[in-house]
Amino acid sequence: MSKSDLHGRKVICHDMCLRDGMHAKKEQITTDQMRTFAEAMEHAGVPMIQVTHGAGLGGNSLQHGFALHSNEEYWDAVAPVLNNTVMSVLLIPGLGTMDELRVAHAHGVRSVHIATHSTEADTSPQHIACGRELGMDTSGFLMMAHLNTASGLAEEAKKMESYGAQTVYVTDSAGYMLPEDVTEYVAALRDTLDAGTEIGFHGHNNLGMGIANSIAAVRAGASRIDCSVAGLGAGAGNTPLEAFVAVCDRMGIETGCDMFALMDMAEELVFPMMDHIVRIDRSSLTLGYAGVYSTFLLHANRLGEKYGIPPRDILLELGRKKMIGGQEDMIEDTALSMLRDREGQSAA
Repeated sequence: MSKSDLHGRKVICHDMCLRDGMHAKKEQITTDQMRTFAEAMEHAGVPMIQVTHGAGLGGNSLQHGFALHSNEEYWDAVAPVLNNTVMSVLLIPGLGTMDELRVAHAHGVRSVHIATHSTEADTSPQHIACGRELGMDTSGFLMMAHLNTASGLAEEAKKMESYGAQTVYVTDSAGYMLPEDVTEYVAALRDTLDAGTEIGFHGHNNLGMGIANSIAAVRAGASRIDCSVAGLGAGAGNTPLEAFVAVCDRMGIETGCDMFALMDMAEELVFPMMDHIVRIDRSSLTLGYAGVYSTFLLHANRLGEKYGIPPRDILLELGRKKMIGGQEDMIEDTALSMLRDREGQSAA
């Protein structure tokens, strides 16, 4: 499909910096920052923003970290400044609950990503049904997509559609996929799902492919793209929203977002509050290369310092083991096993 074939295509941009960005900030974003960011995104015409703990509903825990405020406090800070922008949440069945989703709805949330591993859609029917019963815009969110085949992911997507999902996402949680992979996976979903079911793509920039992969997804039939202002997110961050909107503008893809307002927001609000510049460095690049869940980066850095093991070595081992989200407690076990092996080799 040529550049001209995309002219006039409409895409919904869904910003993740107030959810995925919580990972990069170790869950330490304040309610004032949330409100300020939400106001800026409303002003820039961003149609959807996700607002929760980085791990979504039920995320406050020793395993995932404790946020400065409750989800309810974040929603109550953001909801009053939104008129056209829709507030969404992430719910991973087994971590978040349907009762928490009902609370979110009562606090102004109107959209939800129901997230499962790419082979485990059958854990989501009740949660998807709950979202639909509440009248919420309800998406199925198939994480670590590269650990399933394209045809296998399409089968899982079909399950989510049958449960009531209005959109199903190809989710490149590791930033591992290349444009040809994205094209294959999104096309498989498009060939399998009903014409009225939308397809979304959520990418991370660990291999520097965030924008290229997102455009590939649009070419293959996706109409929703998750992004993040300044790329604020886990690993090397998500597809940077302001850059994606600029590329879409060049290609004639309609997003309805104000590119210059987003550029200003990135430069004046997001970059100054980063604890570290979210970028492709050796650890985040290793995430993408090894196919490791992006939120594992901070764990690997922390444990690498604790045990004197290069974080890159830990990430490569996690990739070899094909570890997935929800197995965070096993990262330290992996590091300890590596330490024992290295001490044994040194003694020998």
